[in-house]
Amino acid sequence: MSTDSTRHFSVDRRNQRKNVLLLAYQSFGIVHGDLSTGPLYVYISTFSGRLHNYQTEDAVFGVFSLIFWSLTLLLLLKYVIITLSADDNGQGGPFALYSLLCRHAKFSLLPNHQAADEEISTYHPLGYSSRNIPSSAFKRFIEKHKKMKTGILLMLLFGASLLICDGILTPAISVLSSVKGLQVYAARFQDHMVVFIACAVLVGLFAMQHHGTHMVAFLFAPIIILWLLSIAAVGIYNIIEWNPKIYRALSPYYAYKFFRDTGKDGWLSLGGILLCITGTGAMFANLGHFTAASIRVSFSCVVYPCLVLQYMGQAAFLSKNFYAISSSFYSSIPDPIFWPVFVLGNLAAVVASQAVISVTFSIVKQCHSLGCFPRIKVLHKARWIDGQMYVPEMNWILMILSVAVTAGLHKISLIGNAYGIACIAEAFVTTCLMSLVINFVWQKSFILSLSFLLLFGFAEAIYLSSSCMKLHRGGWVPLVLSSVFLIIMYVWHYGTRRKHLFDMQSKVSMKWILTLGPSLGIIRVPGIGLIYTELVTGIPATFSHFMTNLPAIHQVIIFVCVKSVLVPYVPHKERYLIGRIGPKDYRLYRCIVRYGYLDVHKDDEDFENHLVMCIAEFIKMEAEGSAAIEGSADGWMAVVRTSEKFGTRLVTSDRITSEETRSSSTATTIPNGKSATLQKLQAMYEHESPHLIHRRRLQFNLPYTDDHMYPHVNEELCELLQAKRAGVAYIVSHSHIKARRNSSFLKQLVFNLYSFLRKNCRASAVTLTIPHISLIEVGMNYHL
Repeated sequence: MSTDSTRHFSVDRRNQRKNVLLLAYQSFGIVHGDLSTGPLYVYISTFSGRLHNYQTEDAVFGVFSLIFWSLTLLLLLKYVIITLSADDNGQGGPFALYSLLCRHAKFSLLPNHQAADEEISTYHPLGYSSRNIPSSAFKRFIEKHKKMKTGILLMLLFGASLLICDGILTPAISVLSSVKGLQVYAARFQDHMVVFIACAVLVGLFAMQHHGTHMVAFLFAPIIILWLLSIAAVGIYNIIEWNPKIYRALSPYYAYKFFRDTGKDGWLSLGGILLCITGTGAMFANLGHFTAASIRVSFSCVVYPCLVLQYMGQAAFLSKNFYAISSSFYSSIPDPIFWPVFVLGNLAAVVASQAVISVTFSIVKQCHSLGCFPRIKVLHKARWIDGQMYVPEMNWILMILSVAVTAGLHKISLIGNAYGIACIAEAFVTTCLMSLVINFVWQKSFILSLSFLLLFGFAEAIYLSSSCMKLHRGGWVPLVLSSVFLIIMYVWHYGTRRKHLFDMQSKVSMKWILTLGPSLGIIRVPGIGLIYTELVTGIPATFSHFMTNLPAIHQVIIFVCVKSVLVPYVPHKERYLIGRIGPKDYRLYRCIVRYGYLDVHKDDEDFENHLVMCIAEFIKMEAEGSAAIEGSADGWMAVVRTSEKFGTRLVTSDRITSEETRSSSTATTIPNGKSATLQKLQAMYEHESPHLIHRRRLQFNLPYTDDHMYPHVNEELCELLQAKRAGVAYIVSHSHIKARRNSSFLKQLVFNLYSFLRKNCRASAVTLTIPHISLIEVGMNYHL
């Protein structure tokens, strides 16, 4: 290797290390917040039951030994070393694992999958698919049985429901534990006063969510770092001051001795000990903001040692001051630094809650993208942090439930019981999905996959069995909440899938369209009609229903299908899949808009103009005989990129006044097909209601420079631009769902619930950011 190459290589390595360290610093405020607040409530929850009777040094040493080995095995080994490697294009969480499985095996239940989806660059980022590798018998067994695939989906949805419960319980227990420090300093603060203050903090926390965290996000990392260093320093002080022999508890012998001495009571206390590993789900789900290397550096070098020192110091304090168990953390803080640590604790609780709330919004968005959650409005503003989103409905639901849990249970031990079940059950779901990823995605042996499941699944099952013994003491809360969310998500998925199958069976045949002729048997009026459908092939019944009830249709019809693909993000240059329906004279097009499960439909996205540019690009590509069209497995469909590589078939300029349009000397004049009366009415409306016109208006023209343009292509482009200037109408199906009369009682109940959810969730026009003034709804009845 030459000297210059060696120098460039060392510079690249140095830049990579700097980037990893920078991301590691930023990860403290988002990834590790929940985990770092564990010392506030772990020992309180552990000694809240019968273990309170074992006021001995060995009991405290045994609890710390279990905490240390839980952090080491279930957190450091399982999550940080192994699970973080199972990323989906850099994204983590249960949906990342599920999307990996579906892309490497036929596990997906999405009804609108296309072969063209597998050509997206992020579908197989490494350039290969394990589907081409001979499949194992276990893989073929799952692919063959629909019930097995449904079981995997239910497991995913159950894990997602538990993560939503984390968004309810994490703010409740973190804020209540941090505020409870007031009782240590001033005994006059009664329990009901502490609960009231905690509820007020929670209301303020959720009320600020719609503003985003971009203004204060830069403070998150310093707060958590100061908090971790502070509790580590307090831990070291307590070790030296109270019981230096606590280091002996690092030996697993003390864990064995703990169970030998406490028996069943010690096993029941595991529900509190497992709270030391809470936040692992949020840590894995937040992987997309950072890299696995940066999280490993921040956890291994700072978070892990600081937490071990704090838990060790707190155990040293309790071994000599067991009477302070009800407020063990704040009681162990030396008086001179009590208030600084108290303030840091409350700030850390808010940061931890904020991180988990953001993860909850992301999980709900992913459920919605995969057709497993009722329609919601997802917001992301340009000034916000990349990847941050806000879901208004879920924000207020989380706030109400979090305040209700805090006020209803009002004890840290009871909320800890609920929190423990949610976290350990979610960890068990992740273990099951990871075992499948090891076998089907990483192509490791079935024995290794089974070993991973047995090793970590057995340990988590022990913790889960202990937590289930406290169902009557708050443990029922996450089970009830997760069951409600699971039922809602699966009912929505089942109803949506059955509705899609009904649309497939009811779609209009091309033969019927061809018999109508180019005019479609009715009057063609100026303008573009965007008919929204969930079908990626065929003509939806909405089209025939519209034509039956109205005597006219727009001169250009575009069937638009907005669908989700099992990838986190779809690059914008690969988002639009364009095709033609029927002969060219019919002016019927199909546009499939593909989004990843983390892509956000932005309000300011200029969809109409992008669509017109893509259609124009497709028309010219079709005339040129592009291989991208002829070679498509889905027929006459093409991925259209309005980029510099393909150029653009249109000249665009901001539309300001009609005089400027007429004075343009560089473009072909395209007449406006709208009548003078309609143009006058539109001008009056835009003048009187400017606040309702939120989409950017562009002036499209044909360039003179394209001398090789075919006459029929020029004619089709002129008609497209004429239709665009006449206006765009959005035609959406307004569905009414009913169960068939001969359906079973259970099926009628499911469809009635599905219909109820459709009526009471966001309208499709809102989720698709369709302007209300341009909306046309077509009523459709479905008997499923």
